Amino acid sequence: MPLPILAITSGEPAGIGPDLCAALPRREWPVRLVVLGDRAMIAARIHAVEPALDIVDYAPDAARRSGALEVLHVPMVTKAVPGRLDAANARYVLDMLDRAIAGCKSGEFAGMVTAPVHKGIICDAGVPFSGHTEYLAEATGTPLVVMMLVGGGLRVALATTHLPLKDVSAAITRPLLTDTLRILHTDLRQRFGLAAPRILVAGLNPHAGEGGHMGTEEIEVITPVLEQLRAEGMQLIGPLPADTLFVPHTLEQGDAVLAMFHDQGLPVLKHASFGGGVNVTLGLPIIRTSVDHGTALDLAGSGRADPGSLFAAVELAIAMAKGQTKT
Repeated sequence: MPLPILAITSGEPAGIGPDLCAALPRREWPVRLVVLGDRAMIAARIHAVEPALDIVDYAPDAARRSGALEVLHVPMVTKAVPGRLDAANARYVLDMLDRAIAGCKSGEFAGMVTAPVHKGIICDAGVPFSGHTEYLAEATGTPLVVMMLVGGGLRVALATTHLPLKDVSAAITRPLLTDTLRILHTDLRQRFGLAAPRILVAGLNPHAGEGGHMGTEEIEVITPVLEQLRAEGMQLIGPLPADTLFVPHTLEQGDAVLAMFHDQGLPVLKHASFGGGVNVTLGLPIIRTSVDHGTALDLAGSGRADPGSLFAAVELAIAMAKGQTKT
């Protein structure tokens, strides 16, 4: 039986994504890994740090070659210089994503793993881009997706993602929170093998609103949603004060955390796992994981980039495809 294929998008060509891909053949994987990117650029970057690494062209029906890097060629618009962003290559970055998404939707790929992109340079090219998560949702016609990071023994999902802090309260509505929790609950069961997931839900305000003295979102939005979903059988704990939610005693009571905004939950997770964490997009019809860090322009081409997060992202994508992750 042919091995499943995972697509690895090599990300911003001026960043460390191509460098990280050079490390993939160091391990034997139970699937085929196919790196998407400009073949000449990837070869140049990889051979600077791994001179003996063989690069082979991707063919859907080919057998895996141990110790080689399989590349699906996506042509760049202009030459990339490590550490130097160029808006001319923004379309190239999106072309890689589009090819990986198409392959996942058609069944060619079992899932996709993404190296980091630079949101700012894509926007500078005139393409509104707030992140992989939102782009994947639009490309797959998914009304709502949920960002979750996994690592350090934690799973932290977000009710809102890349929003200015001043917009968060208005964005957290009863329909949004209801749908987010349903997606999180469903994927914890179907993708992570948890029969009855327990979800710890953070409040929005300090001390979870202090009974309405520090904000009323907990009373007016969060608590009614939790009560409704508990009646449907979900195990939901909260709303909990975010400043004490992440203590060991509380975390032991749950399988995942839902934070209300990006910087409420992710600093804790990244403190526990940076360099080995994984970003997962829940709610998609396809599997997508990613590294938990940025493009690290200062390290591009140096041979010093740590592939730990990419390895963890590949491992998690494989496990999710089997529906039996245990993190």
